[in-house]
Amino acid sequence: MIPPHTLGAALAQAHALGLARIDAQLLLLHVLGQPAGGRAWLLAHDTDPLPPAAQAQYGALCQRRAGGEPLAYLTGRKAFHGLELDIDARVLDPRPDTETLVDWALELLADQAAPRVLDLGTGSGAIALALAKACPGAQVSAVDASADALAVARTNAARLRLPVHFALSDWLAGVQGEYELIVSNPPYIAEGDPHLPALRHEPLSALVAGPDGLRDLRAIAAQAGRYLAPGGWLLLEHGWDQAAAVQQLLRGAGLVQVQVRNDLAGIGRCTGGQRPRMK
Repeated sequence: MIPPHTLGAALAQAHALGLARIDAQLLLLHVLGQPAGGRAWLLAHDTDPLPPAAQAQYGALCQRRAGGEPLAYLTGRKAFHGLELDIDARVLDPRPDTETLVDWALELLADQAAPRVLDLGTGSGAIALALAKACPGAQVSAVDASADALAVARTNAARLRLPVHFALSDWLAGVQGEYELIVSNPPYIAEGDPHLPALRHEPLSALVAGPDGLRDLRAIAAQAGRYLAPGGWLLLEHGWDQAAAVQQLLRGAGLVQVQVRNDLAGIGRCTGGQRPRMK
């Protein structure tokens, strides 16, 4: 029998609420001020007492997590492509699948000395900051239509000391110049999608894009070619069933070399195309 009011008892109670073991452990580490990588520490301190104030805080966080609130909102942090980001309800909780977009972008940037890169709808700044970190020579800019999101992104950039230029813009409306690479993880969920209730804690404007989920992908595909340098690439993340539609959008916008990259589950998650080079 697990003694009451210990770390082990707290984890058992979280499990009884239906929390995944890793979520319960990460929340407990957060409450205790321990690093997120300290799960082995919890095992070694299983019978340590949990002070009453910490019990109350942990119980409240577990209830919120059981109600579907993202873990990143509860701890205020999320790991993404080797970075530790500040995250709250003003921005989407970054998904591991978005690292597919970053990895593809880095492949394209590998042989360029000082590429100009633009991230559309940057949210927390996850993509832009990951690119700036992995490609120090890149000139990375990022825009978002939400001033709240930009505040989060700028906080992350300042803490991580990464030189990304942020600006308020509705997609490409306020953008000038040409870029060797434009990337975006825009809203792509259709209105009325049955999965939306499970995402109710995240900003709806960063999730939903019209009746078919393609509204913003259409807008970006139609406009981006004017901002790509010759030979420049546009990479877009999209829904699990939208790869064919996005390929058609990019080809219709005059891009070439249109192709798809799969996510961690082997599903077509990112589609990209290149502006033709000058002849």
